[in-house]
Amino acid sequence: MIAAPVLSVPIAIGTLVAGTALASRISCLVSRLVGGACVAVACLSLAAPAHATTDQNLVAADGAQVTCTASAKDLTRISLVGDEFAAVSKIKTGNPTDDFSVVSEAVRGDIYLSVPDGFNRTTLSFFGTSKRGYVYKFLCRMAGNDAVQVFVTNPAIAKADQAENAPQKVAASQEDQAVSLVQAMYANKSVDGYELTQHTLRPVYVGDLKVQMIAEYRGDAMTGRVLRIENKGTQARTLTEATVAPPNTLAVSIADANLAPGKVTTAYLVSKSGN
Repeated sequence: MIAAPVLSVPIAIGTLVAGTALASRISCLVSRLVGGACVAVACLSLAAPAHATTDQNLVAADGAQVTCTASAKDLTRISLVGDEFAAVSKIKTGNPTDDFSVVSEAVRGDIYLSVPDGFNRTTLSFFGTSKRGYVYKFLCRMAGNDAVQVFVTNPAIAKADQAENAPQKVAASQEDQAVSLVQAMYANKSVDGYELTQHTLRPVYVGDLKVQMIAEYRGDAMTGRVLRIENKGTQARTLTEATVAPPNTLAVSIADANLAPGKVTTAYLVSKSGN
């Protein structure tokens, strides 16, 4: 089935008038057929609903003008992607039919624009300040009867977020490396970038615990140490990270934290090189 063309309102009215004139020629069958077709097309065009305006996705820098389309009859929602509106500045004309209203939505930080019946202006103009400190000049053309959504993206926000999260990514990567080094020490494996030295140093006593370093993995950024811990006392001991490792240790693993008298366990420590 072929859809009838949708005409603009002025053309549709002209087509309707011409079709009516042709259809009134009773003596000419062709004129009546053509006129009837014109009348049908014009009626379909006038009856066809207006298409809803699609969402507007715009890119703007700090201080730039944002040119958009606002609804002439319904609400217009403006959302700052990754940001929120803090304030809107506009001129009040003193004439109710020339002033548009702005409602701030507290949860998402969006704003909603609306105009009164009989609004005579063809554009809306105002300044918007965001919570992240950006300022935009909005110039919105009035068109359409349906609700409108406008999404504004500032590329500087993504760059700022990336820079802010960069230290966290480095910290997470360092933690992952420390865990991998602990796993390698537990399996007694060599690790690329680390010099492995296996030796037994003079033991030291921490209370009833006899502690000896039996291996060391030394790298440019981190150093791993393998400790032999023996309970020389008469009471069972529960080992914790605080018991076997200094505060600046990045990762700690204890083979058997519950150490009975006379028993031996192994602890694996990773710290920054130089500590």
